[in-house]
Amino acid sequence: MTLLRRFIPLWFAFAALAGAQPLPVRGIHLPAPKPEDMPLALRFIQEALPKEGANLLILEFNYHVRYASHPEVVDADALSLDQVRELAAACRAANVRLIPMINLLGHQSWAKTTFGLLRSHPEFDETEGKYPDNQGIYCRSYCPLHPRLHAVLFDLIDELVDAAGADAFHAGMDEVFLLGEADCPRCRGKNRAELFAGEVQAVHDHLAARGKEMWMWGDRFIDGVETGIGKWEASENQTEPALRLIPKDVVITDWHYEQAHPTAAHFALSGFRVVSSPWRKTSVALAQLAQIRDVRAHSTAKNRDRMLGMLHTTWVGFAPFVQAYFKEGPPPGVEASESVQCFRELFRELRSSR
Repeated sequence: MTLLRRFIPLWFAFAALAGAQPLPVRGIHLPAPKPEDMPLALRFIQEALPKEGANLLILEFNYHVRYASHPEVVDADALSLDQVRELAAACRAANVRLIPMINLLGHQSWAKTTFGLLRSHPEFDETEGKYPDNQGIYCRSYCPLHPRLHAVLFDLIDELVDAAGADAFHAGMDEVFLLGEADCPRCRGKNRAELFAGEVQAVHDHLAARGKEMWMWGDRFIDGVETGIGKWEASENQTEPALRLIPKDVVITDWHYEQAHPTAAHFALSGFRVVSSPWRKTSVALAQLAQIRDVRAHSTAKNRDRMLGMLHTTWVGFAPFVQAYFKEGPPPGVEASESVQCFRELFRELRSSR
């Protein structure tokens, strides 16, 4: 018993130390800058990210790139491919991994604006011809079963990944509400979890064939009813069983903004690598970080290695966030101020274990 009493404190000390080791992923997600914000973007990458200890930047480009393969999908404020390469070069110089993103499946519109893919290819719409001015819906979705869809999407993905010199791609796929709709001649009556999983599998397989890793948001894999989390940060349209149908090498970015739901551990226990994503509540961000450190300290090596780290999100636009960070430009809005404060405090805590 004497030896055991001596061993137990040492074990807990070792576990605590293991939980406090630098996390493999210390990242931030931002929308791609507008062309006129390139100097600000390069400065943020070169100065702020190394200072804060960030080693990952996910830039959400969507259709704001002058794609040569399908110029018809290009939206306003598009960067040139050379500007994408310039951002990638700045990331490499700062020892920051750049993962480009196009939000796939859902989020193909916002308010009255339909984005480039469905604006130029309305035949890909899950609810083609319905909801004029996008009234009565949250965001449009494309139909994952349209026979000509993936030829276009994969061209865009390849062009963006190549310009970024990236080893991974973030496919988005959050908040998908229009799926398996009765208005779609291809999807009606089909199992929504299987439809969702099929699209994940298709994108994954295309990326894997090129040696690229797939990242995506995790909300559609959580049962919003059973957990009480609801339909935004989880699913209430029966997509959650898709988690059992997709490849285990997909990296899940698990976003929660109001409460630190313990879902990262759920993904790790299900066999997936996972990153927790807060937004503007510091208490939530630090609680998510504590959960990750706790699992890394007190669970098996498999689960420890699946809990990769943190990805801060912003959702206020590139320039407003970065200007608020540098304390420059016009007075920031409340959300920009809160997101910057959360970012600073989260990364201060992340650096404390370095």
